[in-house]
Amino acid sequence: MNRTDRLYALVEELRAVAPRPRSARWLAHRFEVSPRTVERDISALQQSGTPIYAEPGRTGGYCLDKARTLPPVNLTPAEAVAMALALRHLDGTPFRATAGTALRKLVAAMQADDAAAARDLAGRVHLLRPSGPVPAMPRLVADAVAERRVLRIRYADKSGAATIREVEPLAYLGGRDHWYLLAWCRLRHGVRAFRTDRIGPVTVTAEVARRGLAPGDIDIPGELVHPLTLG
Repeated sequence: MNRTDRLYALVEELRAVAPRPRSARWLAHRFEVSPRTVERDISALQQSGTPIYAEPGRTGGYCLDKARTLPPVNLTPAEAVAMALALRHLDGTPFRATAGTALRKLVAAMQADDAAAARDLAGRVHLLRPSGPVPAMPRLVADAVAERRVLRIRYADKSGAATIREVEPLAYLGGRDHWYLLAWCRLRHGVRAFRTDRIGPVTVTAEVARRGLAPGDIDIPGELVHPLTLG
């Protein structure tokens, strides 16, 4: 059994007995590897976001939080590759850092033969590199809307003039070429769109942002902008 298949099998073994634990020694015997190899595999799964925790004691071992994991996902290989392709286009967006984790979880939740077929199909898809560098979004900006904390930012306008502002994050606005953080600007006393590649040093304050995005705050014709949906 190769490592990828073993990682998948480890998750399914722990899912099958959850919430009871399995010891590293038991898992090592089950998968015909050393306990040290099991420990390395569990560590890799934990780092990828799989909710596995260690239960101490003589009868302890590794446990899986079944409520926070996916059962085997019945995606076709083509559907998995389509999702991988979509995730690869997130450079410069607030969700670039989490795209890789999401993709690993998706593949780990697939049936082993479907995952292998998806990898084979993905290997036959080739992408042209962008003609220029895609500006990375600062991580603190990428987390701003979810974290709901007031930010202190240095912002440069199109002429390069910089100001220090405190802003209350409201939403993201994404276009073909640039992404913007929509926020209530305390300097300008209104909602402003801050192009994320012009945001310099960022400080997260302890203050919780209380405002919400009101109708009319996005001053763009309705036929040109629409909210993201999950369905």
